[in-house]
Amino acid sequence: MVQTLLISGVLLAVGMALLLVKVLGRKDGTFSSQHIHDSQAMRDRGIHCVMDQDREMRSQKKLKINH
Repeated sequence: MVQTLLISGVLLAVGMALLLVKVLGRKDGTFSSQHIHDSQAMRDRGIHCVMDQDREMRSQKKLKINH
């Protein structure tokens, strides 16, 4: 049990150290955005965030959901 906890702790420490190296190695110190709407490739394919797609579907008159 203790051995498993030690191994887990070491793996977490190594992972955090690697993330720190990545942040310190970047000029602005930030990660790139992982949001769909920030990806030019996704926009070129017409893929949007699920919230945007839902809003578009609800705005179409024939598919509009009334409460």
